[in-house]
Amino acid sequence: MLLNFNDYRCRARRRLPRIVFDFIDGGADAQECMLHNTQDLSRVMLLPHCLHDVTSVDTTMTLFGQTWKSPVAVAPTGFNGLLRPGADVMLARAAAAAGVPFILSTASNVRLEQVASECSGVKWLQLYVMGSRQIAEGMMRRARQCGYTVLVLTVDVATGGNRERDTRNGMTTPFRPSLRTLLDFGRHPSWALRFVGEGTPKFANVVAPDDASQSPELTAALANRQLDRSVAWESLAWLRKHWEGPILIKGVLHPKDAKRALEAGVNGIIVSNHGGRQLDVVPSTISALPAVLDAVGGAIPVLVDGGFRRGGDVAKALALGAKAVLVGRPVLWGLAAAGEPGVRAVLDTFTTELHRAMTLLGAIRVDDLRDDHVAITRN
Repeated sequence: MLLNFNDYRCRARRRLPRIVFDFIDGGADAQECMLHNTQDLSRVMLLPHCLHDVTSVDTTMTLFGQTWKSPVAVAPTGFNGLLRPGADVMLARAAAAAGVPFILSTASNVRLEQVASECSGVKWLQLYVMGSRQIAEGMMRRARQCGYTVLVLTVDVATGGNRERDTRNGMTTPFRPSLRTLLDFGRHPSWALRFVGEGTPKFANVVAPDDASQSPELTAALANRQLDRSVAWESLAWLRKHWEGPILIKGVLHPKDAKRALEAGVNGIIVSNHGGRQLDVVPSTISALPAVLDAVGGAIPVLVDGGFRRGGDVAKALALGAKAVLVGRPVLWGLAAAGEPGVRAVLDTFTTELHRAMTLLGAIRVDDLRDDHVAITRN
């Protein structure tokens, strides 16, 4: 029976080859940051307000002129085609059905035009800047034409994290599977058969400036996370020239960076440590969140990701002051375990659990979750 994140993760582990499971599940170095994301969330306790009329609890939330069914969004994740062909479309459709935004990664395996044509929901574009900036400009132009409404610039990828599980498994570019890996593929026939005729997933949105052909050099750079290290605060002015809608920066942990983002005119911040996949010695996102919120003083919305596994975890972030929560691994395990319906089930579970938590906390609307609900007491 699939009831929660751990259930989906366990089933996904059985259904995926080790190299694929570890690629999704793993973190950088000793994986302490990834562990702290969940551990620190577990230390946050919530105090209920009793004797409130909670007959009509409402989990909806409005941001950038659009109303979501709950304050949860599907985080941008790359190379999802390793799980299933067409994974990005499945994630987008499930998010639309669940009434929450979907953020398409630059490292997706389906072109952004195809995702847009097969999904009518709220779509945001996550952007990596690499190689010629014409590549990024082309992606932004294409996304605008297809109805993507928000741009998310990821800023914590000046170089790739040291993901030792991937190194041990031979997750390299170009992909050269070992005999052990090939034998493991054979032990997972239902997974392997999906890729007959499909071949290895490719980075579908990494194309030459004419938008016509895939660039092998840029594909390799993206796979190895070799991105443009010259991107700086001054680059936001260039970005704004090519994107008229809201711009969020993802990967902020330091309050000084939050202030600078506000001064630079961004429309929102995502507190993120890349799911513990980049720098292992940074703090958990839930512990970094309060200082970032203080730095911006409510002037722009602050979202957060990293370690959220339950609707109650979402309630904790909202009570601390976050506007919304992004979830990555949970929806990927839903996809691996049960396909598109699994993603929808995971997202619906977040909403159901949040609704239950709000009811028991005495919060009628998400804005009713405030810091007086919070008691950080467990060691």
